[in-house]
Amino acid sequence: MSHPSSSIPILDSVSSCRAWRQKAFSDKKSVGFVPTMGALHEGHLSLVRRSLAENDLTIVSIFVNPAQFAPHEDLATYPRTLPRDLELLVAEEVHVANAVRSPSAVFLPGVRDIYPSGISQDVKSQTGTFVEVKGYSHQMEGKSRPTFFRAVATVVTKLFNIVQPTNVYLGQKDIQQALLLRRLCADLLFAHPDVDHVHIVPTARDPVDGLALSSRNMFLSADERLFAGTLYQALQCAESVWTRGGTKAESVSAAVTVVERERELAALKGVQMKLDYIEMNNSDTFDVLDDGAGKESELLKKTPVILSGALWFRQTRLIDNIVIGARDTVVN
Repeated sequence: MSHPSSSIPILDSVSSCRAWRQKAFSDKKSVGFVPTMGALHEGHLSLVRRSLAENDLTIVSIFVNPAQFAPHEDLATYPRTLPRDLELLVAEEVHVANAVRSPSAVFLPGVRDIYPSGISQDVKSQTGTFVEVKGYSHQMEGKSRPTFFRAVATVVTKLFNIVQPTNVYLGQKDIQQALLLRRLCADLLFAHPDVDHVHIVPTARDPVDGLALSSRNMFLSADERLFAGTLYQALQCAESVWTRGGTKAESVSAAVTVVERERELAALKGVQMKLDYIEMNNSDTFDVLDDGAGKESELLKKTPVILSGALWFRQTRLIDNIVIGARDTVVN
């Protein structure tokens, strides 16, 4: 398999990655792992820096998982920018004590490595072993993408079995995915990583309008980009209503009002913007909060709330969230 040249070792098979990991075990080196689908941006790099600061070695995987895309979704057009990804990783350095740490390896498996029996985007025609986290995959993002988390849980189980990391670093932007993977590690008794070493790192944002950084942002037109911060503004509005004592229904209504106002302004510029959802969920169970729930509800005094949403711009779907309450128990 031919790859762009890089000063970082590229491991392009399961066997080469396992050999690399076995040496780390023998050398008693801790390993931080950042799983990605490539098209790296500052959000990914913030995870890499955190790993570099906390581990002897850091490995980044780049694998566009076909199982995560339904037949009608954008697998073929998902951005693939490997040469630039490698350049960005090579440039990353963190100074720790008297040492300079940089990424130690990139794991770049092929589809056949991860799915030896092959894989179809159509769940009904798939054969083989898959992992499903029951009761935690149908809420929030799962309502719009019903097979998505089955695919995520399966591919990440495979990656964890191959890399066997000491620590894993995931982004808050994909909060349901990150929390589901924590539960996966707890329920399946993973040792590498164990549940306490699955870290959820705060969302990296545009410094001007707060847009959550995402590989899909590159699909936005210049005019769409002007309104792409709408979702975060709406979530901030809902958070404000909630913290002032408003109910869940009042908080969500306030957010929807923000989106509707911006949608009308966007339409004047020919920008099509459509709200998918804004919702508030219990961070432990993912259950939707009752409309009358408020921050003084007994359960919610102890359990953080996930305020999340999704917004469409033509074929580009943006997601975001804010964790309300004891945030440090979720994002760390």
